[in-house]
Amino acid sequence: MRYSPAPMLDISKIRAITLDLDDTLWPIWPTIERAEKALATWLGQQAPGAAAVFADPRARHAVREQVVRTQPGIGHDLSALRRESIRLALHHASEDTDLAEPAFEVFFAERMRVDLFDDARPALEFLAARFPIVALSNGNADVGRVGLGEFFTAAVNAREFGVGKPDPRIFHAAAMAAGVTSDAVLHIGDDAALDVLGALSAGMQTVWVNRSEHLWTHEQHPHETVATLSELCDLWSANSPQA
Repeated sequence: MRYSPAPMLDISKIRAITLDLDDTLWPIWPTIERAEKALATWLGQQAPGAAAVFADPRARHAVREQVVRTQPGIGHDLSALRRESIRLALHHASEDTDLAEPAFEVFFAERMRVDLFDDARPALEFLAARFPIVALSNGNADVGRVGLGEFFTAAVNAREFGVGKPDPRIFHAAAMAAGVTSDAVLHIGDDAALDVLGALSAGMQTVWVNRSEHLWTHEQHPHETVATLSELCDLWSANSPQA
C-alpha cells in the first residue's frame, strides 16, 4: 500500500473544535462494565428470567442480534438498542416488558458515571477558553449528565442525527452546530477510522489521540498524533499566537 504524506496541522485555520467522548475523555469499557453490573443486579431482583438471559453471553448476543435484525432503523442508537434488548429478554422470559424502561434507566445512570482521564478536564478548560467545542459521538453519553456541559456549546450524536461517524454528514452537522464550515474545524478523537478518516472525509483537520501506542495502518494520516490531551495543549501553547 502506498501511504500519502502526513498533512501538517495549521492552528491558524481553526475556528472550532469537535471532540469525541468515549475513550477520548474517559475509558469506556470500565464504565460499561459497571453499568452492566448494576443492570444485572436490578434485573436479578425484579426480573430473574431476563437476568439469566443477560448472564449467558451467547443468549445476550442472540437477543441483541435479533433486535438489530428486526429493528434495523435503531442500529445507530445505542440507547434504543440497549432498551429494546432488555425488552426482548423480558419477553423471552415471559416477564413484564414494561420493566424495560426502569431497567434501562438503571443502566444509563451508571453509564453516565464516568472516570475521566487525568488530562481531560484541564484540556477541556484550555480548549474551551479558545474555541467553541461540539461533542461528536456515536455513543449515548450526555455531556451535561457526566458533568462536563460547561465546556461544550453543542452536542451532536448518532442517536439524534440518524447516522454516525465516519459518515461525513454528521461531521458537517457538528461544524454547523459550531457556526463554522468544516474546513475551519479541528476534530479530536481516539478512533482511527471513525474519528480521523471520518473527519478527513469531511474536510476537517484531525488530531488522533493514541493513548495505547497503536500503529497507524491507513493510507491517509491525521494532521497530528498525541498520546494525551495534555500533549495537544502543550503543542498548542508552543505554536499558537492565541496561547
